[in-house]
Amino acid sequence: MSATPRELTLAELEAGLDRIRASPRDVGIVEMIVRRPRSGEREVLVSARLDPVAGLVGDRWGAVPPRGEQLTLMNARTIALLAQDRERWPLAGDQLYVDLDLSVANLPPGARLAIGDAVIEASAEPHTGCRKFRARYGLDAVRFVGSKVGRELQLRGINARIVSAGDVRVGDAIRKL
Repeated sequence: MSATPRELTLAELEAGLDRIRASPRDVGIVEMIVRRPRSGEREVLVSARLDPVAGLVGDRWGAVPPRGEQLTLMNARTIALLAQDRERWPLAGDQLYVDLDLSVANLPPGARLAIGDAVIEASAEPHTGCRKFRARYGLDAVRFVGSKVGRELQLRGINARIVSAGDVRVGDAIRKL
């Protein structure tokens, strides 16, 4: 992994909003899959199995999913802006990084997505930044994703549950149902 980039200011992050807002609304692409076998560990995968009981197979949430959510998705354009280096994307702690508009207006709670061979459903439970997110991307990154616009666009990402099992691969389409 390359040296840690400097933390971007809120103004620099806000300057990236137009690119994030240009994310595809109906059909996007899976850019990265990350499995977290144990706390603090990340495995970047080419493919993964999504299962309604096990979650992302091999991920630590599979055993005890918090609040019923089994999966987190983050907009790839958002994490690219925050991380500044693709090798730093997994530090956000999400499992799927997708080039798709994850905004509340586009994906309200209950919205379903086909991803690879699986179907998932967006949760009503908001996905928020934590101390680790702040430590990795900076205070202004937390302010950015937690701002009014950040919450509307769900810049920190979304929680989801798996409705039907299937395999997902980097490069697969992710589409609204």
